[in-house]
Amino acid sequence: MSALLGQLSPAQAEADLAFQTFAELEIAPIVERFESAEMMCPRLLERVAEQGYLGLTLPTAFGGGGADWVTYGLLHRRIGMAWGSLRNILTAHTMVAHVIHRWGRSTLKHSFLPLLASGEVIATLCLSEPNVGSAASCVETSATPVDDGFVLNGEKTWITAGQLAGVFLVIARTSEQVCAFLVDRETAGVSVVPIRKLLGTRASMLSRVIFSNCFVTKDRLVGTLGSGFSHVANAALDLGRYSVACGCAGIAQACVDASQKYATQRLQFGKPLREHQLVQKMLVESAVDAQAAWLMCLRAGVLRDLNDPDAIVQTAMAKYFASRVASNVSAHAVQIHGANGCSSEFPVSRFYCDAKVMEIIEGTTQIMEVLISSMI
Repeated sequence: MSALLGQLSPAQAEADLAFQTFAELEIAPIVERFESAEMMCPRLLERVAEQGYLGLTLPTAFGGGGADWVTYGLLHRRIGMAWGSLRNILTAHTMVAHVIHRWGRSTLKHSFLPLLASGEVIATLCLSEPNVGSAASCVETSATPVDDGFVLNGEKTWITAGQLAGVFLVIARTSEQVCAFLVDRETAGVSVVPIRKLLGTRASMLSRVIFSNCFVTKDRLVGTLGSGFSHVANAALDLGRYSVACGCAGIAQACVDASQKYATQRLQFGKPLREHQLVQKMLVESAVDAQAAWLMCLRAGVLRDLNDPDAIVQTAMAKYFASRVASNVSAHAVQIHGANGCSSEFPVSRFYCDAKVMEIIEGTTQIMEVLISSMI
């Protein structure tokens, strides 16, 4: 496919232009105000839903856009260039929609997917816990079987969009098996505690979500008993890594664009910064690495569209490489901007903080090294 060579189909190129226009006209002007306030703009989320971005890859039968994975990657790159917090929320939402479509029984699909595609309900994954981060399969939240359902007890933390979500995909364990459940926010025993003062992606609306004797019916089980991590959570994480990778490629490219502009306009020692060799070195490294990261994302997207088994390892590689690139390129961008790079008046300071978060979420750099080494 042409995307393997960095070339998009006419339909993909048209979609990419629409995503770019949306990001520049509707996202970029409001980012700093809402990021500083540590909250997502409600009207922007409505516009994202109206554009069909919340269900972009879901089948049209459920109200989705039926788009391919390369197009999905294009969307997340463009939003990543504009606002990492929004991309985080979009990622968490689509992770849940994806696994419901892939592993949910027919009743769950018809009940939830139209609501998620339209944005009437925002969803998020509840996996991480106070004592469980990288060892995600070792969840401690309990699911005790009772008549007609399960009782959940435990705490999840670092939950993206937890303050917004109307439904949670909760990974919990019975005495022996890890399972996945859809839990409505209004269910008795569910409480949400906001998390604030983050290093980056401050408007991701993170929270702790606490389940105290929370009853869920058997029909809210996603997948089968025992498949909560091996199938459901892993499928969600795989998609999340693809989104993060594309978002990181976006961060890197945004930093390249900002650095080139600044280095052209800023004069030092009587000439533009970009004419100084050491600055040129940073600009070149940044531009090459950003392009390489995006090409890895495109390859992962093409393989996903082909249902190629190698898509899993290529997605993991893309996330590993692109997150490191975003961190390095954003550091160069701050350095090129000098003291201005440390000011919130210049977006590279936000990109720098967001990029560090990307090396942690959906699998830390070190976990990705372990994961990739087991697959190659």
